Amino acid sequence: MPVPVLLARGWPLLALASLISFAPEAHAQRVSARDKAKIEVLQQRMTAAEKRYADALVLVTNADPKGKNEGDAALEDMEDVISDCVAQKGCQVSNLLVTYKRLLKNNADTRDSDDSDVIANDGGLLEADPDHVGPLAADVPEAARAAALLNDKRHAFDNMVEYNPAVQAGIRRWLTDMRPALMNTYENYQTLRAVMWPEWEKRGLPEALLFGIMAKESNGRVHASSRAGAAGLMQFMPATGRRFGLGPDGTGFDTRFDARSAAEASASYLNERMRELNNNVELSLAGYNGGEGRAGRVYRQNVGQSFWVDNVYNQFPAETKDYVPMVIAAAWIYLHPQQYGVDFPKVSAQPATIRLAKSTTIYELTICLGSTGTRDGYMRALRNLNPRYEADGWIPAGTIINATTRIAGLYNRYCVSGPRADLARTLITADLNAAIVRPTAASYTGNVAVGSVVPMAGVQSSTPVPTAPAAPVAVPAAKAKPKAVKSHKVGKGETLGRIADKFDCDVRELARANGLKAPAYALRQGQSIKLQGCGK
Repeated sequence: MPVPVLLARGWPLLALASLISFAPEAHAQRVSARDKAKIEVLQQRMTAAEKRYADALVLVTNADPKGKNEGDAALEDMEDVISDCVAQKGCQVSNLLVTYKRLLKNNADTRDSDDSDVIANDGGLLEADPDHVGPLAADVPEAARAAALLNDKRHAFDNMVEYNPAVQAGIRRWLTDMRPALMNTYENYQTLRAVMWPEWEKRGLPEALLFGIMAKESNGRVHASSRAGAAGLMQFMPATGRRFGLGPDGTGFDTRFDARSAAEASASYLNERMRELNNNVELSLAGYNGGEGRAGRVYRQNVGQSFWVDNVYNQFPAETKDYVPMVIAAAWIYLHPQQYGVDFPKVSAQPATIRLAKSTTIYELTICLGSTGTRDGYMRALRNLNPRYEADGWIPAGTIINATTRIAGLYNRYCVSGPRADLARTLITADLNAAIVRPTAASYTGNVAVGSVVPMAGVQSSTPVPTAPAAPVAVPAAKAKPKAVKSHKVGKGETLGRIADKFDCDVRELARANGLKAPAYALRQGQSIKLQGCGK
């Protein structure tokens, strides 16, 4: 009986060795006696975890079902030690990784040649990609990433589905015409991952499958809707949504557009399909897309048959025949990006909140935030994280909105006050109608005044002859008293936008009256400016 290789399933030997070779050494530093004592405790914990893992291997060899759980628990202990070492002054992670090297050697020595857990359907070894690090643990030190990956269970999905020509054709489409959609989905998902993935994880479903469904259904756009009435990231129809707690919440908001609620409902719905369809992923996806009634009927008529068997496959509509392999293909790329030359973008998506310093709109925030660290700016992230607000709807000052740490930093720097904040407000309040010039009657020239028509001797009455116009009667006009223009002395930290808000002025007219040039509208403290065009 082959000995299961607990360690190697999570991370193949070559890839792990690569990570270990790049594990950062601690910088030379003075280490106190207290820190040395803490480091010694960490070493003792690692030794104990190694022994626990070795004992688990013995149990596995003896076909004891407790062995697998004990092995996983031992690896988790090691991961905790690595994490604590990264945070501990003077602790050299490379010293602890020696334990992993020993475990790898032990697993290699006991590996059976018939171990089929790492063999793909095409007969080749599945390549485990170093960039698996990205989706799981962005911004984590390299050694800690290695520790987390050793117990990576995401590749259970590889054995849950068939990697066949239909899936390969789907991968081809995602990597060619649909590559932009795949990349957009990845960026959108990373922003939402903190609220969505936990709902799937606690229900035992693969993260790759969540990504695949989202890629096919909505490209990660929270407000996606179809002509058939499906809505949200996971495209729930109204009736199905109601079954799983989604729909209008009484405030005018449809919770199908809420990322956390949609993740929870979709995981529950998919698990319901999996229970009915003997955990067959393809049939469950077919039910998700083509109707649970049809999927259940086809399954009962063909018990034990794969989705790809012709008498099963051909009972589903064309849309479902396309949907199933495309979802699996997107999920497969998510798990094996390097294998297909995919370099997913690094997304700074640590969750944060912002208390708005002044009323604003998502459009205005998108302008003042700029696009630092992202190609397309932050509008989609803001909309996805705050689905209750329309892009052009005003959000009151003091409101707490969802964001990321990067967005929060940019907001405090550029959106509270300053030239970019003023420019964003100018652009967001710009009125197209204000650009249209409507000339007054006095501005017209070249008109000929025509007097009354009188008949003249020898001239037919049908031919009118104009007479000289009567001289206008001069009426003395009352002299209009010019309205006095107030002035204002610029205080510390004041900007043109703040002054315009304070005195109810038009920013552009105020700038023209004082010779200030856009977009900076630069002012200096103590400067006196004319309050031209102001209401107060």
